[in-house]
Amino acid sequence: MAHRRPSKHTRPARPLRLASYPTSAVKRDGRWVVRRIRAGRSTKDYRCPECDGIVSAGTAHVVAWPHTPPIGSGSGLDFRRHFHGSCWERRP
Repeated sequence: MAHRRPSKHTRPARPLRLASYPTSAVKRDGRWVVRRIRAGRSTKDYRCPECDGIVSAGTAHVVAWPHTPPIGSGSGLDFRRHFHGSCWERRP
């Protein structure tokens, strides 16, 4: 007979990683949904729209998308942008 996993109800709870949950921020161009990505979690390079520099794979950074999507689009996720953390914080 195969070994069974213990019930998830009897296993100890895992700590929450609250940093991975999205928050919101208001910038000069509206309200944004913001998620901070930890170092080592990204697998590809992105271009930061604020400084036009490269956000290298594996670098901690910020992903933001409009809270209210533009007219005609189904989701603000289609408009995600990857920022260096310092570029996002500097952004008015």
